[in-house]
Amino acid sequence: MTNRRLLLPGLILSLLVLGCSKKSEPGGEGADSNGDRPERRFLSIGTAPPGGAFFVVGSAIAEVIGVHTKSLGWQVSAEATKGTQENLRRLDRGEMDLALANAAISFFAVRGQEKWEKEYPIRTVMTLAPNIAFFITPKSSGIKSIADLKGRRVVVGPAGAGFEHFIKPILAAHGISYDDMTPLNDTQGSAVGLLADGSADAAFLGGAVPTSSITQACTSQSIHFIPFETQAMDSLVDQYRFFDRKTIPAGTYTGQEEAYDCLNVGNMILVTSAEVDDETIYRVTKTVFEHAAEVVKKHPAGNAIKAKNVIRETGTPFHPGAIRYYKEAGIWPADRE
Repeated sequence: MTNRRLLLPGLILSLLVLGCSKKSEPGGEGADSNGDRPERRFLSIGTAPPGGAFFVVGSAIAEVIGVHTKSLGWQVSAEATKGTQENLRRLDRGEMDLALANAAISFFAVRGQEKWEKEYPIRTVMTLAPNIAFFITPKSSGIKSIADLKGRRVVVGPAGAGFEHFIKPILAAHGISYDDMTPLNDTQGSAVGLLADGSADAAFLGGAVPTSSITQACTSQSIHFIPFETQAMDSLVDQYRFFDRKTIPAGTYTGQEEAYDCLNVGNMILVTSAEVDDETIYRVTKTVFEHAAEVVKKHPAGNAIKAKNVIRETGTPFHPGAIRYYKEAGIWPADRE
């Protein structure tokens, strides 16, 4: 009994001291005026399978946001996914906060067109790097034009990636349909091998310039860049906001002796759901734009985070939170609603 009487006051005193020490502990980075730390918040960014630019750029953006919002209690992570179509559907279900997407696929999703069963409430945060893509073929194939793809085996990207959203309009503008050729689903890396062994007659490849798969194809065999018809390109740019004319300088790829006129078939864009609050997207936009140099260190596509490019319209409306920052930064056009 005596021991218990001696221990009890000591225990009470220890608890009081511990309680006081917690209350008086100075708040760390991001603590409020009462010394309380901010409530932790988790944000996820959907990307694409590892090996492509989406995964690297998305991971870089997640890291930059995470570093510069630590004081807010944010923890930001990049998630590997199957790509744009999965990202848009998961944003709609509230399973992710942000994602990278191809502007062409997003264009049709927000309108409920093509295979999209409804109008998806997707909003642009910023427009990123262009996706320069086109058809290539071995010179021995005899294919000279896009119309010549009729009846041929053509690699059109991985199954479920959604590349048909921009390939179909391109073919239609040149007088043929998707069903006129035999589409082969495979990755860009595998497409090079299929061209080399004759399993495919042509392939639709692209991304940032130079694109590694095209570089590989051009160094391993004689490659013909199938030309776009000028009138077809003009029609596509007029009809779809996500298309944009581009030129690849001569000498970019082995054997490319002349400049090649082609298309940006849909920028990489950072998107979110219309349901995400304005303050969150304002902070995301501000953080990524003002720390773009840190993204560039991870991937050259970060160079696209510039005033004239980030606000480029591709057919998916901008989120009000992003617009708020762009107006504050003085780069949002006064005549654009």
